[in-house]
Amino acid sequence: MTETVARPVTDPLVQRWVPPVSLVLSVLGLAVSVYLTIEHYSSSTTLACPDTGALNCLKVTTSEQSKLFGVPVAVLGLLYFAVMTGLSLLWRSPRPEVRLGRLAFAGVGVLFVAWLVYAELFTLDAICLWCTGVHVLAVGLFAVTALGTAYADPADLT
Repeated sequence: MTETVARPVTDPLVQRWVPPVSLVLSVLGLAVSVYLTIEHYSSSTTLACPDTGALNCLKVTTSEQSKLFGVPVAVLGLLYFAVMTGLSLLWRSPRPEVRLGRLAFAGVGVLFVAWLVYAELFTLDAICLWCTGVHVLAVGLFAVTALGTAYADPADLT
């Protein structure tokens, strides 16, 4: 009796678009995070975002929630997207710790986004459009990373 071994479902079409899309999302997130970091340290009000009502970038980026343990959230975003940019360049790595590390890091990023969105909606009563852009990029990056990891064929990675 021959036993068949279950292999993950592979889709070469998914694999072709995953690396460049994850790289583009990472680089865009890095660019916006660099801008937000510069704005944080320059104390500038050039965020090009309305400062009235629910849309108020300045209120969000200067709030108590704009820092975590004294580190500006913009800097954390910059570090996150810098690491994800590097990991997006390693899609063909045969090392499982790279694939799982990329997925875990993307997961941590999306959990952090959930906390930030909660803070914007329920603590600050204000939304930052630049921050929302970063959130969308991080969630998209997680989705692409999860799909790319789920459809990865270990044989394709050697």
